[in-house]
Amino acid sequence: MMPGDMTKSSQVADDLRHRITSGELRPGDPVPSEPTLMDQYEIARGTVRKALQQLTQEGLISNGQGRGRTVRAHAPVTFLASQSE
Repeated sequence: MMPGDMTKSSQVADDLRHRITSGELRPGDPVPSEPTLMDQYEIARGTVRKALQQLTQEGLISNGQGRGRTVRAHAPVTFLASQSE
């Protein structure tokens, strides 16, 4: 996929992912709030939530039930299965 073809939620997720993997956002750090991300990227709340959900599913951030989202200490190991012919 070319950068121009990315959805807004994918762009936000990629940006936050880069900030996490580069160390700008460290384990335990709070993830910017939904309103902050909405203002920063000029996008709707649903788009922000989709991006954050993607990072939660990848294990990079906590889901933040009641206490806000934070960067996880380390992402879980993911095993990719190969397709059999």
